[in-house]
Amino acid sequence: MRFFKLIFNFYLNGSIHVGLSCYALVRMTQYMFHIPEGDAVANFAFFGTIVGYNFVKYDALARAKKIQMRKELKIITLFSFCSFILVGFYFFQLERVTQIVAIAFLSITLLYTLPFFPNKKNARNWAGVKIYIVALCWVGVTLGLPILDSEIPVTPDFYLKFVQRFILIFVLVLIFEIIDLEYDDPHLKTVPQQIGVKHTKILGSILLIPFYFLEFFKSNLDKDQLIVNFILVLMISLFLIFANEKRSKYYTSFCVESIPIVWWLLLLLF
Repeated sequence: MRFFKLIFNFYLNGSIHVGLSCYALVRMTQYMFHIPEGDAVANFAFFGTIVGYNFVKYDALARAKKIQMRKELKIITLFSFCSFILVGFYFFQLERVTQIVAIAFLSITLLYTLPFFPNKKNARNWAGVKIYIVALCWVGVTLGLPILDSEIPVTPDFYLKFVQRFILIFVLVLIFEIIDLEYDDPHLKTVPQQIGVKHTKILGSILLIPFYFLEFFKSNLDKDQLIVNFILVLMISLFLIFANEKRSKYYTSFCVESIPIVWWLLLLLF
């Protein structure tokens, strides 16, 4: 039992699970826009997410010398290095314009983690903007990159999906912010810190309404997608309602981050 717990913790702490969530959203984009082949961009997003999240999670702690190189951390470091090599491999399989945009999002990730400006904090600690940076990066990687790499024309459906995807990530991050309320620096000015947990839950619930009904404005209405999206909205609503500061780390790091994966699997089943 202890062995399986170690494997599961490595799966979460090594950002494999969040990488699969990103991978699932890329596959969702490819399904929605009928993109037949896209393994390179999907795999690039998967391994890139692992590298990016591990860098964000462990770099600041390592530089502050608040963590020791435990055995698990050494394995995560090695795993991240291998993932970085695979990121490079898939990067060179992307179209030139996709590569340029991918570098732009890499720059945002570095800005999010490293303090580039003298006497200034990194973007992760800029008051009130963290949630928007995270949502923008996820939308860019999971929606923008697959569209660019496939070289299909940008239609009104793209902008509709952009808004939908941004709302989805925004609401999911709200759940994380509620759970982390006890530990977040007050200067971060997260949404729950500014308006309270109750109003944050109300805000998230209200945002799920346009997320669902925007689907009706698609050029080709997919009834299966409507059913799947309704199930998704119910799932997110329940996670939002029952979110509080006392929940374990698995509530967000596994359950909430599973939502994009479940969304994709439901679509495959339908």
